[in-house]
Amino acid sequence: MAGPQSYPRQYVSRLVPSHPTLVLMMIVATSVADSVLLGYDSSLMGSLNVMPTYTSYFTLNTATKSLNTGIAYLGGTVSAVGAGFLTDWRGRREAIFWSCVITLIGAVLMSSATHIAMFIVGRFIIGMGLGVAATATPTYVAETCPPKHRAFALGLYYSCWGVGTMIAAGICYRVGPSIITALVLLFVPESPRWLVSQDRHAEALEVLAIVNAEGDKDAPLVLLQYREITDTIAWEKGEGGQLKLKQAMTSPLNRKRLIIAISFSAMVMLPGTNIVTYYFGTMLEQAGITDPTTQLEINIILTAWSFIIAVVSSYFADKFGRKLLCCLCLGGQVIAFYLVGGLTAVYGSSTHTSGIYATIAMIFIYNGMYSFGITPLTVLYPPEVLSYKIRATGMGLYTMSTKLCGLFVTMVFPFALDAIGWKTYIINASFDILMILFVIFYWVETKGLTLEEVDERFDGVKHSSVPDLEELKRGKVDLVIDGLEPVTHVPTIRSGKKE
Repeated sequence: MAGPQSYPRQYVSRLVPSHPTLVLMMIVATSVADSVLLGYDSSLMGSLNVMPTYTSYFTLNTATKSLNTGIAYLGGTVSAVGAGFLTDWRGRREAIFWSCVITLIGAVLMSSATHIAMFIVGRFIIGMGLGVAATATPTYVAETCPPKHRAFALGLYYSCWGVGTMIAAGICYRVGPSIITALVLLFVPESPRWLVSQDRHAEALEVLAIVNAEGDKDAPLVLLQYREITDTIAWEKGEGGQLKLKQAMTSPLNRKRLIIAISFSAMVMLPGTNIVTYYFGTMLEQAGITDPTTQLEINIILTAWSFIIAVVSSYFADKFGRKLLCCLCLGGQVIAFYLVGGLTAVYGSSTHTSGIYATIAMIFIYNGMYSFGITPLTVLYPPEVLSYKIRATGMGLYTMSTKLCGLFVTMVFPFALDAIGWKTYIINASFDILMILFVIFYWVETKGLTLEEVDERFDGVKHSSVPDLEELKRGKVDLVIDGLEPVTHVPTIRSGKKE
């Protein structure tokens, strides 16, 4: 029996696997490794904050504890300003590589810190690396992953945050995920959309063929996606123009894209999850659990629970739709956080075992709801709603606003918990209701669409003459190869509707 046909390569490295499934695994691996690092960094501080050896070594109070935690967000905010430019200028893969290098430098400083200033500088540099990664990695995965797997691949990005948090709860070695991410880059191709934007059309076609059809450049699925991408980017370069931030904000349609992406930062960082992530020890103390070992054990179980829920929900992200998934999880979070506040108010200073257990149970339910909806949407929805001409810049702004929201949480909420205690949860839950209304009335559904088809939802017109991908898959259209295009030497295609 003859083996599978092998197609020659001219541009893509031989290290990149030929089978679409293996290529997909490598693309997802870039997302997973970066997510593990991000989750490790975030939850490391949550674990350290409940360890007496850490707080006594640096002689921390509420203010310095908040600074140690929040300084990484400040670093991410600073780097996010230029991350979009770097991602567009040097390409998605290279931007991810430089994020690994920056993070490693910060890790060395933080791990060898002998005083508080050195520790803070290390965390600031780590935050800068994470800011670049949070811009480049989702952009790369969204643009390179096949449409049918995009929701699952991007959903895993923050789902594997749980792996990092479990590592943070047990060990303190930071360099592993950065090195792994850098190595994975050897086995993945560049984003085909970025290649087309750089007029490297033949290379882009080869990447699409490898990712979707084992290297077959004549496969209808490959030709459709290629033409859809080239037509759309050609329109953006010509009639659509390459937009700067000021120009994008003056366009109503692009302004809506940016508002959706940037405002989603509040849904990611401010619904209450970061109170749990960073100040879980304080929450448990207010619930009546003061033993550090018990707190750490509960923290490990909670992160494992969140990880399992997030991975499962990543698989179902395309089945529910973005709007429904977000509204369901936010609604569950509102109920759970109201109950956390009420139970803490009643049983927080008591020794009532059932009341304390009920409070912990509500925290688990809250985190489960967050992991079910917000976690997979965190880097799935923003790059989908941003068109190519503003995707990297928009993701940079999204990253910057996310870091600023995180900085707000780390610097404000510990004082709120000290000052008003359980009322903090009630205020937070009430704010979540406003988020639900925003999603219902302002979001645009992107379920099952290619990135170019999403543009049609915003612009009202598709900037390519090819049919939709779903029509091709369902056999509703035929694709006919007309000949060779003189500039790119790529077959042009036309479609015909089946009667």
